[in-house]
Amino acid sequence: MSPRLPRRRTERRGLRLWPVGIALALAFTAAVLVAAGVFSAGWGLLGARGLKPEHRVDSKTLFDLVKLSFGVVAGAGALVALVVAYRRQRVDEDGALRESTRLHTERFTTAVSQLGNESAAVRLGGVHALAGLADDAPTHALRQTCVDVLCAYLRLPYVAESDLPAGDAAARHTYLALREVRHTVIRLVRDHLRLPAEHEHSWQGQDLDFTGVVFDGGDFSGAVFSGGRASFGGATFSGGRVSFGGAMFSGGTVDFSGASFSGSTVDFSGSDFSGGAVLFSGAKFSGGRVSFGAAFFAGGRVDFRDARFSGGTVSFTGRSSAGAVGAVRFCGSSVDFADATFSDGRIEFNGAAFSGGTVDFGFSEFSGSEVGFVGARFSGSGVWFNEATFSAGRVKFAHTNFLGGAVQFDDAAFVGATVDFSYRCFSGGTVDFTDARGSAPTGLVRVSDPNGQLPEGLTVPTAWHHTTP
Repeated sequence: MSPRLPRRRTERRGLRLWPVGIALALAFTAAVLVAAGVFSAGWGLLGARGLKPEHRVDSKTLFDLVKLSFGVVAGAGALVALVVAYRRQRVDEDGALRESTRLHTERFTTAVSQLGNESAAVRLGGVHALAGLADDAPTHALRQTCVDVLCAYLRLPYVAESDLPAGDAAARHTYLALREVRHTVIRLVRDHLRLPAEHEHSWQGQDLDFTGVVFDGGDFSGAVFSGGRASFGGATFSGGRVSFGGAMFSGGTVDFSGASFSGSTVDFSGSDFSGGAVLFSGAKFSGGRVSFGAAFFAGGRVDFRDARFSGGTVSFTGRSSAGAVGAVRFCGSSVDFADATFSDGRIEFNGAAFSGGTVDFGFSEFSGSEVGFVGARFSGSGVWFNEATFSAGRVKFAHTNFLGGAVQFDDAAFVGATVDFSYRCFSGGTVDFTDARGSAPTGLVRVSDPNGQLPEGLTVPTAWHHTTP
């Protein structure tokens, strides 16, 4: 095969230009069709019914024919010049793009080499250089490359402070320098995600890969994860404070699947989970505090399937540790806790509002932890505890208002846990314990109810009807 052929094909594919002969033929065809259309429209507007025959051509008519001929030739020449000028412009633009890409590549190589330097100060310079390169990138793909390198830097092996050798000052100094570089990367990502999507330096819509990253602090507050995919899968939140306060998760996928929350304070207070998908499936909550106070779950999917709540505190209460106020709202979204395990630790839904959408705790196991729904409001939503197991610990529905929608405990097992429905209020909607097994929850069926009748909308097994609270 001739070596020239691949080169021509590559150039054409890069420029996306047709051969000049085909381009001219199509241009002439388009011009004739447009001219014919304009002539036809003008003929119709004038209401002409035919042409007046000329048996003899005078000098004026002949002169007009000559001008028309020269006009056609001039128009054809102009069309050829237009096609050639367009192709030249495309070639010039492609050449400019190639030059800017070459310069970008040179700067990129320098910045990446700085990231590998032993000096933390030089690495900081490389981080800022890469962020600047991403802002100046001539194409979306080159910007994504810069973002990928910054994320990859965070994925490099990292020793948390708790794992440092005791009394080793040099190791601690190295750790603090590395932590400063890593937190700078997080801050720069956050700052770019805060910019409006239409801003030329916004990173919204870029893919962010934090898979397996060890977080011992960092601030993503106010960031907008919109479009693209942000992966925190398998990440470890092991210390310090990581804030997603006021962040917006919409129009994309943010993945915390398999993440481990084992010592940090992770704050999602005031975050907006509306649209897109936020995945916590298989995540492990074993220490520290994770707060969703005043968060808003609407119009999307939040997945806690197979999550393990085995220590620390996970709070969906109306007030977060950061002071954000207002009830947590589950409205119009699908929140899935199916097959989750609640053992030890504390999970709080106090004051939460469930309205619209579905919240599914089906097949979950409540054993050993304290789960609180105190003061929660269920109105207009579907909340499912079907086949859940309450085998130890304490689950509180005290002072909870069931105002509408459907709350299902069908075939749930109450076999050891203290489940408290004291001072509950049933007013509309349905709360269904059909085929539930074990002892009736405290305060659910009360002898003080008028005539021993169950509140309207509450369905319980026959064996529970005469249960004394």
